Amino acid sequence: MRILGIDPGYERLGLAVIEKGSGKETLIHSECFQTDAKLSFHERLHLLGIAIDRVITEHNPEHVALENIFFNTNQKTAMDVAAVRGVIIYLGRTHNLETFEYTPPQIKAAVGGSGRANKKEVATMLHHLIDINKEIRLDDEYDAIAVALTHSAIHRK
Repeated sequence: MRILGIDPGYERLGLAVIEKGSGKETLIHSECFQTDAKLSFHERLHLLGIAIDRVITEHNPEHVALENIFFNTNQKTAMDVAAVRGVIIYLGRTHNLETFEYTPPQIKAAVGGSGRANKKEVATMLHHLIDINKEIRLDDEYDAIAVALTHSAIHRK
């Protein structure tokens, strides 16, 4: 089973494809797609959609898993990320993929061993759970890998 994990954001979008076989999961692809803040929000959404569609087309996942983010302070950011989530869900449905959502505590518990694990602890655990043979510069990419691994752990096939 191939899983596309996504950390939604309109400035930075984490994308990761893992393959779940009989043993340890394999990282097939990961990236942090960034949009230019000088572009209109609609253009940024369009570019994010193109990037997600490209990864789906190239890697043929069966499931899409995304982080379900809750914002307490900035309503504009929450609304913008909700629009990105809408693009993700739309593309998942367009490609006939099942889509699943996980909260940050679920992801931290599945990957970091505790719902209160910090980003550094999660990143460290990821290197123990899956072979990452590339440099990862931004947390969004780690987060996407963590989302995919969470889905793999929770969704037994």
